[in-house]
Amino acid sequence: MSLSVPPTSRDVARLAGVSQTTVSYVLTGKGAISPATREHVLKVAESIGYRPNLAARSMRTRRSGRLAVITGITIDPQLRMLTGASHVAGDAGYVMETHSIDGTVEDRTERVLELAAGGQYEGILTFVPVLARALSDGATAPPVLAATAFDEKMRSVGELADAGLLEVFVSALHAAGYRRFVHVAGPPEYSSARARRDTYLACVESLGAESLGVLGGQWSAEAGRRAVLSLPDDAPPVAVLAANDNLAVGVLRGAAERGWSVPDDVAVTGWDNPEFSGYTTPSLTTVDVDFEEAGRHAMHLLVAALRGEEPPPRGSALQRIVWRESTGTASAS
Repeated sequence: MSLSVPPTSRDVARLAGVSQTTVSYVLTGKGAISPATREHVLKVAESIGYRPNLAARSMRTRRSGRLAVITGITIDPQLRMLTGASHVAGDAGYVMETHSIDGTVEDRTERVLELAAGGQYEGILTFVPVLARALSDGATAPPVLAATAFDEKMRSVGELADAGLLEVFVSALHAAGYRRFVHVAGPPEYSSARARRDTYLACVESLGAESLGVLGGQWSAEAGRRAVLSLPDDAPPVAVLAANDNLAVGVLRGAAERGWSVPDDVAVTGWDNPEFSGYTTPSLTTVDVDFEEAGRHAMHLLVAALRGEEPPPRGSALQRIVWRESTGTASAS
């Protein structure tokens, strides 16, 4: 029985129409290689299933070909970020390893410093908070970059907690004829919940519309249901902006219990776009948050730092509205 021979860097060079030195530069991050050439070589390598021998490369260059990503307890948004980061690392010729580090920010900082000093990793990326002394620009130690997306309790922060699209919801629903609004909020200890609440209040005030209140305060469907049941009988037509899709599902249930139709009596929006949001009756208008793109962009920053290059621009916005049946004809247009 014959054994297939794994492809080599010579095969990549031949098929890509470049020198083996160029292939080596692409895979190790050395040399002045144009982005177009790098992308072409990597696509050829992927198409024939070539994988660099990291152990041999480490012996020759004293580089490990390994990158570390620091997380806390891995919840779904972090897993999606890790997926995006892993794809970029693999395309750049690196192996990505994940370290889930619990404890305080000081504990996490000490562990990151240990990993940086251990010489096993060419670069480290952290999605969770560390103290500034753990970070490095790569001048005297492996680069350690912070792409902080979660706080110490794994709650979204920064750009992932931005609430700007809620203003689009309110404006579009106002343009569609709704003059009464309600916000069903998440727990105030979440920066994302606070941002959505504050954006709602500011936008309703700027439009001169009527707010029937900020209700809720939990992430549960039952909180959304109770919020709708507490509204006055003459509330419709009213637009209810829920801070996430679990709350929005409860809003749909509460509206049905009161005999209010969606979207004629009650327009409903959510946030996060889990799979079920497209299958409710009616389907939910919501905000899709692209955690994979956040992870890809963060890893692009680390790879660029390792290579002394400018990072590529982010591929797409992290948030986008998905207009569905629960808001009727309302849309940003």
